[in-house]
Amino acid sequence: MARITHLAFRRLDIELAEPFGIATGTQLVAENLLVEVGLADGTLGIGEAAPFPAVNHETRADAERALEAARERLLGLEAETWRAASRRATELLGSAPSALCAFETALLDALTRSVGLSLFAFFGGAKAELISDITLTTGSPEQAAQQAARAYQRGFRLLKVKVGGAPLVHDLERLGRAASVAPDAGLVLDANASMRPEEAIRLVRALGALRERVVLFEQPTAAADIAGLRAVRESGIKVAADESARSFADLERIIDEQAADVVNVKIMKSGVVAALDMATGARAAGLELMVGGMVETRLAMTTSACLAGGLGGFSFVDLDTPLFLAHDPFQGGFEDSWPRLRLAHIERGHGVSLASSSA
Repeated sequence: MARITHLAFRRLDIELAEPFGIATGTQLVAENLLVEVGLADGTLGIGEAAPFPAVNHETRADAERALEAARERLLGLEAETWRAASRRATELLGSAPSALCAFETALLDALTRSVGLSLFAFFGGAKAELISDITLTTGSPEQAAQQAARAYQRGFRLLKVKVGGAPLVHDLERLGRAASVAPDAGLVLDANASMRPEEAIRLVRALGALRERVVLFEQPTAAADIAGLRAVRESGIKVAADESARSFADLERIIDEQAADVVNVKIMKSGVVAALDMATGARAAGLELMVGGMVETRLAMTTSACLAGGLGGFSFVDLDTPLFLAHDPFQGGFEDSWPRLRLAHIERGHGVSLASSSA
């Protein structure tokens, strides 16, 4: 058996090329963690914790405290029985989901490296190429137009526009300006749980002819407001649950309440194994799948891509945050020819390593 003999973590600070703003806050620096898991055979795996306080109030300090407190009890777990190891890790790290994600990523990376298997193949190897959207962060209408024009020129044909936290007329102008410079691009609205149901419905109705280009409204209402989420859906627009879907229990409630059409699966909010189970459960219930993340490097984003590509069947892919980083501390992983992400070339694990300048 491949027993865990080493667990370490250190801080990973990455400046952003431009602020990453959402309705509930803005991030200027990604304050992440790099986590290492080593096995008795000498194989080393790495994972990333990318807490985003504006989304779920988790901080890097929370992740550090959780990992430090759990370290000794995680040593000795067997990597080959990875679901049992995940259950134990969830007991110890569940209050800091980014720490759980980083540990599970590093564990599965080490395990698949040790047996010569890619993480993409481990998850099923179903779809070797994904096409990502790109995010237009909060800001002025001029910024929205600039970001949209740049993305459109680069080949992106699905724009995810952050809305909420501002007057309706402001978001309408931003959406109109962005749409005008990306004439055949689809639009995803993402309010990050910042709107009341009536505000979200009013926004959709005020779009006029632009409404035909909106393919999805992601998390318009507060995380706990499942009835509000359902009300927006019943107004006639496809709705995705994100902040409302952090666990399998959350997913079951969304299914029971018929509150969403799509579930956004994020390893950083649920952990890798729970995200895998949520994707399977959502698909079995007839819901569409989306994969996304926080403000993450190619390390966590490649892990999510391997999960989504491995399982296949994801209708929406939102794995663009490496484009917002001022520098990339990693190499390898997915092959990016934005908006395309390719996975077939990965040979062992997630294929990501520290760039030589960051070692």
